[in-house]
Amino acid sequence: MGGTLFFLGKILSDHWQSVIAIRVDAAGWACLAIALGITLLAHICAGWVWSQMLQRDFRQPVQGTWMIQAYLQATIAKYLPGNIWHYYGRISAATQSGASLETAAVSVLLEPLLMAAAALLVALLSSQVIAARYGFPALALQWLVLVGVLMSIHPRVLNPLIQVVAKLKQTAQPGLATSNPVHLTRYPLIPLLGELGFLVLRSGGFLLTFLAIASFTSDQLPMLISAFSLAWLLGLVVPGAPGGVGVFEATAIALLGPQFSPGLLLGVVALYRLVSVLAEACGAGLAWLDQRIPS
Repeated sequence: MGGTLFFLGKILSDHWQSVIAIRVDAAGWACLAIALGITLLAHICAGWVWSQMLQRDFRQPVQGTWMIQAYLQATIAKYLPGNIWHYYGRISAATQSGASLETAAVSVLLEPLLMAAAALLVALLSSQVIAARYGFPALALQWLVLVGVLMSIHPRVLNPLIQVVAKLKQTAQPGLATSNPVHLTRYPLIPLLGELGFLVLRSGGFLLTFLAIASFTSDQLPMLISAFSLAWLLGLVVPGAPGGVGVFEATAIALLGPQFSPGLLLGVVALYRLVSVLAEACGAGLAWLDQRIPS
């Protein structure tokens, strides 16, 4: 966190004049409003994917609409120190809705893996650009990580790992009553496609935020989407950064620096962070209100 904040602070000190010169016109505000709506829709999509995964893949008696609302309310907790409280909130919501604790925990652990696979798949849109700029080893590494993630969520790999953890838990607590073991019945292809939709929507929100400040060509579009996906992925997996704050911004600026000015990129990532936080806050607030409106 300290390193990324230092990196961003150095860019701001060197290019602050370019940042304060950025102006958003009426068309730009319209783009930001649409980006806010698309980002909110992306979070609703992610909540739906999670609820469907619990219902269809893990056969849990949860209520879909309530789970989406709980997902939206828990998402905002990722900005708390520790970067784990949104996971805790989702596990708690799933168990309150009728899912077993073990199944809720596995579903919450499986979701980031699906998101990581989706982000890598979206990033491969500009595989030729990645190979040309960073060399074939960088592209091969991306494919290797993608294959590893896709294999890790296969039932033949995941189910034995779950059984080992269950046996260790039973050994550590021999008096604990046994429950139905968690079992993934099929490869989570539908949830993976759903997370792809989530990443496409998030990418659309980023592109609209970029468009609110500056234009880009169709040739630059694949690189923008790829850089966003990789930056978002690092913000997801790097520990110690609540909500990926700092990590996402620093990675996006580093990846897109050769094509765009640092001042412009700093303005874009700052605006997108604002749009993202507002969308998450709106989602949590709307879900909270909907739960309290009499049916």
